[in-house]
Order: sequence, then structure tokens, then C-alpha cells
Amino acid sequence: MLARALVLAAIVLATLPVTGNRQAHAAVPLLTKAQRQAYLNYYAPVIFKRANENDGQDGRDWLTNFDFDQDHNFATNRVHWLESEHYVAASAANATTSPYASWRIRPTLYTSLIEYMNGGSKSLVLLYHVYNAEDKEGSAIHDWERVELVVNNVTGTPGSTGEYVNNSTITHHHEHIIRKRGDFGFNFMNTSTGRHLMVWQADEAGSSLATHAHELRYVNDSYSSLVSQPVTNDAEVEISGKDENKNVHYIFVPQASSAAVSAWGARPVNFANASTLCSGYDNEDTVDWYQAKRVTYELQDIADIIPTHWAQNPAWSTHWLSSAVDDVVLESPVVNEAGAVEVSTGRQRFYSGSRDDGASDLTDGREGLIHKEWLYGAYSAEADEDREGTSEHYPAYEGTGVDSTGWTRQMASARYDSPNSYWWQHDFFVHDGTVNTSASTENGQWLRGAWYTAANGGFDGRWVQLFDDRPGLEPTMP
Repeated sequence: MLARALVLAAIVLATLPVTGNRQAHAAVPLLTKAQRQAYLNYYAPVIFKRANENDGQDGRDWLTNFDFDQDHNFATNRVHWLESEHYVAASAANATTSPYASWRIRPTLYTSLIEYMNGGSKSLVLLYHVYNAEDKEGSAIHDWERVELVVNNVTGTPGSTGEYVNNSTITHHHEHIIRKRGDFGFNFMNTSTGRHLMVWQADEAGSSLATHAHELRYVNDSYSSLVSQPVTNDAEVEISGKDENKNVHYIFVPQASSAAVSAWGARPVNFANASTLCSGYDNEDTVDWYQAKRVTYELQDIADIIPTHWAQNPAWSTHWLSSAVDDVVLESPVVNEAGAVEVSTGRQRFYSGSRDDGASDLTDGREGLIHKEWLYGAYSAEADEDREGTSEHYPAYEGTGVDSTGWTRQMASARYDSPNSYWWQHDFFVHDGTVNTSASTENGQWLRGAWYTAANGGFDGRWVQLFDDRPGLEPTMP
């Protein structure tokens, strides 16, 4: 057995340089920073969201950013977000001296781009983390939901001829629901400035509702069927899994897609207009399309959040607890928009237990972003979010999870000491859009060797900040 393992390791090590050289000669030129931003903006989703904002909960179902309250403390986000009704009231009264006037809601999706060679062409994985400051009737902090897209035949111009979205994954509580090109319910809003996957999101309400707690669903309706409806029709979309209509009270639109913003008449939330962009409806209230609030959101970086988890960041304990520990070996540092190092190279420790200063035990037992296995593509893909018992753990971290060709993450990276010990910075599994029901196999590939280097046409944007932070800025009216 030992001899067989040594032979396999030798084969893998011998293969990696050859693969790297082949990719280096065939590589499409690396995207520029501006092109990466353009791709993230072009494919950013449109989110149709139900609200639960009656009974003094105005504004609770807006998307927001991590520092909406401007106190630079993630652990206060839940208790402060429960005061959103006071922000709305201060807006309605134009109470510019109110402490809530300093809030900057700025609905935000936290994102990153992974660029790699797929045979002789370039592909991208685009990650969008949909941030809600609290969940489950306000009892839980930092709700983590995400949309993932795999784009093939990338040339550098988003939407160019031959480029296509091969597959998408969205989170549905603990499950990862996948759709492939051509599947029913894989629908986009296509405009001159973007191709936007249409997703529905539930409100914060707990498990008493069949759809609850910010879960994501695919929108089964085509965009053309939605825009052809009279504005006095019920604002609702048919959602995946349930295949039934659910209420829509908000439509969140990427601000950088001017055609999408124009089509929906979306506006940014700021203190001056917050009371007019608040839904205020119960989740069971059906409104007309013209009554659904249309709100823009911006993109920021997943890499903005990673340094807050770092054990050598003096402020880590302000935001997180040491109840969850993640070790990651970094070959390159985490850098900010200006290129300054925010997390050093080498084996680094991150703490990711969610800290909630408003809870008696300081936590809801969840973990932060750096702990999420989807950050490494290491999840079990499912097709049906409403089929009980289909969720499985894909044993990637343990080193026994294999791809379509039988490779594990340690074979792909040649880091044979990594299983059950640490993540390598550039571990990433790309799903191909189909489902494998085996507990230890997923369809797709572990990216191999030095895939992330410029020489091999790659870029691992999970650790790089692309979008300016704009600290303290209030969105302006269009």
C-alpha cells in the first residue's frame, strides 16, 4: 500500500509541471483589474426579495454592508440592525441630527473572481455573498448566502460571442443547489450592460414558514414574462423547488449595470430617501409590481472580510470568537486595493466563531466567512432544495473527496500533509453543473498545480481586493 501511494504521488508530481507548461503556452492573456471588475458587475444577480417589515420592523429586509452602523464592529450588527425602524423614522422626519443619520446602509454583495485555464480557453468562477446583518426573527447574526457562477469561453469582454454561463450554485440553508445551462429555472435578465441571474430570497422569518430565513431560490419565470405583466399585477415570482409563486417586496439590482437599473427604476438607499424605499409589508402581503421597492446594490470584496478573522490582527476578537479555528497556508499575502499587505504569507490562523455582543453567551454558534467550505468550492451539489435528506458533506478538507477524475485536493496541490490539517490558499473545486450522489465524489475538477499563476493564465481573486471601499460614504441620488 505504501509503495502504491509513493508511485501515485510521483505520478502526480510529474504531471503537474507538464500541465502547467501546456497551460502557459495556451493561456489567454490575463484579465486586467478593470476587466475583472467588469465581469463581476456584468454577471451580478438580480434579487427578488420578500419582506417581513410590519409591526415596527421597517427596513429589516434591506440588504446591507458589514459596517452600516459605522462603528467598525461586526459583533454589534444584529442588535443595531434591529433598530432599523428608527433609521427609517429619522429619515422620514429628516432628523439630520439623529444618531441614525450617520448610518450608511449601502446594500452590498461581497464578491471575488477566480480566473483559470480550461483546456485552451479561459473560464471564471464568480462568487457573490449576499449579506444580511441578522436572521431568524433577529435571533441570529451574519446570515451567509451566496451565488456562484461558472463562465466559460472568456475573452476579456463580458458577454462577447461564444461566452456562456455554464452553471450556477446558490445556497439554500445548508444545501448547495446547482443548475446547468439549459436547465429549467436557470433564467437571466439580459440587457446591454449585463446578464443577471434571477434569484428569489426569503425574508428573515423563522422556520414556521415553508420558505424562510433568507434562503435563496432560482426564479422559474423568464425575464420577458415578468416585464410583460401590467404594473398592477401581483408582484410575485415562481420559485424553484416549490414551483409556486412567492411574494416580492424588494428588487435588488446591481448599480453598475445601467440598463438593469433603468429597466427597474432602481435607486440607492440613503438617509434622505430611506423612508420611501422601505417596504413595510408583512411577508404574507401581496403587493402590485409598481409597489415593489427597487433598490440598487454595490459590489465589495470577500477579501475585505478575511483580514478581520486573522489571529495576528489586533482587532480580531472585536468581531469573532476563537470557538472556530481555520488554518490556511498562504503563498501570497492578502492585499488591499492599493496592494498593501493585510495578511502575511505562510501558515496563518484565522478565528471564525460568530461574535454577537447582544447575546448572553456572545454567539449564535455560527461561523464566519473564512470557515465556509464553499469558499474553496468544497460542497456537495444538490438539484432539489425541497427533497429531504439529500444534503451531504463532501469530505474535501479530510482529503477523501475526489473529483470526476479521482483526484483529491492534496493530489491537485501536491500538499499531502494538508488533509485534516489546513487549507491551502489555492485549493478550489470547480463544479461542472451536474450532480453526483456519491458521498465522496463531486462532478468537476480540483484546479491543479500552479493554476493560479500568471504564467498559467490564472488569478485567485479570493485574496485580492478589487473594489474601492468608500468608507463612510452615503450613496448619492441618481
